[in-house]
Amino acid sequence: MPVNDMDIKTSSVMSPKGDITLYTLTNAAGASVTLSSLGAGIVSIVVPDKKGVLADVVLGYANAADYLGDGPCAGKVPGRFANRIANGRFELDGEEYHLAINNGPCALHGGPEGFQNQIWNSAVTPDGAVEFSLVSPDGYEGYPGNLTVKATYTWNDACELSLTLEAETDAKTVVNLTNHVYFNLQGHNAGSMTGHKLWIKASHYLPTDENQVPIGELVPVAGTPMDFTRPTAIGRNMYAPFEALKIGKGYDHCWVLDECNGDLQHVATLSDGVSGRSVEVSTTQPGIQVYGGNWLEGCPAGKDGAVYHDYSAVALECQGFPDAPNKPGFPSAVLEPGQKYKHIIKFTFKQ
Repeated sequence: MPVNDMDIKTSSVMSPKGDITLYTLTNAAGASVTLSSLGAGIVSIVVPDKKGVLADVVLGYANAADYLGDGPCAGKVPGRFANRIANGRFELDGEEYHLAINNGPCALHGGPEGFQNQIWNSAVTPDGAVEFSLVSPDGYEGYPGNLTVKATYTWNDACELSLTLEAETDAKTVVNLTNHVYFNLQGHNAGSMTGHKLWIKASHYLPTDENQVPIGELVPVAGTPMDFTRPTAIGRNMYAPFEALKIGKGYDHCWVLDECNGDLQHVATLSDGVSGRSVEVSTTQPGIQVYGGNWLEGCPAGKDGAVYHDYSAVALECQGFPDAPNKPGFPSAVLEPGQKYKHIIKFTFKQ
């Protein structure tokens, strides 16, 4: 079935910010993805296990409006700068910009009114993709430049969910976009995901200070609990007496992807031996933030009556490096007029 023959259903729900539009894309095998105009988010991915049984494998809420302002940023596209910027400040051409502080002394995910908490314009394209768009005005949350952003999702019969993130600006600014979807491959309400195995194509990671801001060094993973160069259960070393894990209460770090040259490449695989499901992650981005759901306790009521606890799901966030605007040695996060920001993230589900 070509993409443009995908079964697509549309619905809407009310929220304090207005109508949220939901799109459900179902392939020939009955596997489906549901997307939301709130935060250009993923609210459901239903895929088969090794016996062909379908289950929803991403954390999400019973009420679509609960995604507004949620701490976990579940399934959404944060921005204008995903992850942390130290002290909520950066400089461009000698001018200092100040951002909202919303995570200790840091600016996180673009601030409290970041892209993840906006209702995006949305439409189904002629070829069956779902396109979300947003205009972030100059000065919004402290960022310079009028920024036009687009997030385009496709879903196909191979159970591949692709997300293309694009942005253009009329003034020099900084941009870092990702998706913050959480996976539990046994099912979103199955409990702990610490038995899932993770492989990452990364021989280095970014150690952080006590505020989880990278210190600017790339450190080898070899011989540390940060080594996922072979498939390793996430919970195997999660409680090791290792400073990085103490700071984040588990995994909440950015890995430096090997051989990153801007081409789409397979960079990580998450797998679950119980269900037989796996998800392969491919991207054009230079890094991947692995967040083990260390602070999920107390988040809104989940789908199907689920109550989510810490470590119920893991987020694999392909992105640029955190605090890049303040770290000259990191890949640049600067976007200038006339340039186009474009990155791809692809999740391929197998069983």
